[in-house]
Amino acid sequence: MQRLTKRFNTIVIGVGAAGSATIYELAKRGKQVLGLERFDIPHEMGSSHGHTRIIRLAYYEHPTYVMLLHRSYELWREIQGRAGEQLLHTIGSIDAGPPDSRVFQGALQSAIEHNLAHEVLTGTEIAQRFPGYRLPHETLALYQPQGGFLVPERCIISYVEAAQALGAEVHGRERVLEWQPLADGVRVTTNRDVYEADRLVITAGAWNSTLLPPLAGLLTPERQVLAWLQPRRPEHFTPARFPVFNLLVGEGRYYGFPVFGIPGFKFGRYHHLEEAVNPETLDREPNDYDEQLLREFAERYFPDGAGPTMTMRSCMFTNTPDRHFIIDLHPQYPQVSFTSPCSGHGFKFASVIGEIMADLAERGESRHNIEFFRLARFRAGAQPAAHAAPALA
Repeated sequence: MQRLTKRFNTIVIGVGAAGSATIYELAKRGKQVLGLERFDIPHEMGSSHGHTRIIRLAYYEHPTYVMLLHRSYELWREIQGRAGEQLLHTIGSIDAGPPDSRVFQGALQSAIEHNLAHEVLTGTEIAQRFPGYRLPHETLALYQPQGGFLVPERCIISYVEAAQALGAEVHGRERVLEWQPLADGVRVTTNRDVYEADRLVITAGAWNSTLLPPLAGLLTPERQVLAWLQPRRPEHFTPARFPVFNLLVGEGRYYGFPVFGIPGFKFGRYHHLEEAVNPETLDREPNDYDEQLLREFAERYFPDGAGPTMTMRSCMFTNTPDRHFIIDLHPQYPQVSFTSPCSGHGFKFASVIGEIMADLAERGESRHNIEFFRLARFRAGAQPAAHAAPALA
């Protein structure tokens, strides 16, 4: 006897940061939602793990992001209230670099334009106030007290549990094989079942382009490595005394966090070794060179934090050509929407991205201005009707 397909208002493929928030936002609006994740929930195979993720308001990347960030903060506080645990930790943020650098000048301009509380500090002044830092005196930093970090695994869990409490269905370890447009929606085939829905939302991170041919050639997964070192002076690396940082130095641009969640002062180099990778075959084990590169940075600029290595982890950035997000409806099938909030700076926006994707699924447009993130800026072409994902290697 043929198995009946199961029908939903919306199917969401990918239950990471953006996907979990989208499922919750749709469930909150009374929609019947199915979330499909090929790995565990949460998992360490993509871009939504690592115990802490930076959030900051002084956003030099583009003014469009700041308005989204204000809403993102509101929504993070909403879900942490529902979860009954702290997910957003506002401990302050530092954007620092040479006086004429885009990191410092852009952050300062953003703070001024958006009337954000801030201070400008020299490298010496930073060390006096936050003794874990040892930056060159000529470095200038924008200190913004509302910056801080999120707890990524707990954020995803909180969204999934809240969505389930509202009636959403979420499946882990179920890989999507293909999706097909129908006259009245979509059909999704997995390794376990077949489902239909009025709308489809794809939030599959580094795997987006395998399900969305319009993104072919536009998304470049990149290997990223993080280190946690045991501080020699642990009192200087607590959340109360160590703001998160975004730091441009001669060796590159780095970011870091206080000790939280697991032992060690956490940091990484943006775009690490600029290694483009296949997410199916990524070498997920950090090596000796990764460790050496990161330790040399810590020993120079955070010497009191450069004790024994405690932990190293890999993850992925999924970069677009201009390093900005892609958020849009499918160019051929308006019942399908997708997002790649990526390029190494997406997690902080996951809460508001969830709201945007719920808007697109519900009515094909959002209350938020997303014109800056439209796919059309890359002039993607037409695609075939069935969209197959490769088997897991």
